[in-house]
Amino acid sequence: QVQLVESGGGLVQAGGSLRLSCAVSGGSVTNAAMDWYRQAPGKQRELVAAISAGGSTNYADSVKGRFTISRDNAKNTVYLQMNSLKPEDTAVYYCKANYVLYDYWGQGTQVTVSS
Repeated sequence: QVQLVESGGGLVQAGGSLRLSCAVSGGSVTNAAMDWYRQAPGKQRELVAAISAGGSTNYADSVKGRFTISRDNAKNTVYLQMNSLKPEDTAVYYCKANYVLYDYWGQGTQVTVSS
């Protein structure tokens, strides 16, 4: 029933910015801890940002100071603002909703940062 749809990925030059969106249907972002993961070719999927139901945030060391996760409860959407992008940020980015009984994943959106 719960569906997550990511959008906003694309090609950007190093130093540029991009904002990813994760629209949730069938559930509420208010009641869930929301995460952004990424997976580059040949590498394991890694957690890059998380926001709790209470609004606290956590970031991977590699993105601290550059990425910001936020939530708009009225739009039922979670965002990942990515600034000062680096080629090593290139990956497929996935949104994840963590509910008490079940977790849900989006289909992913490709982010490519050129040097």
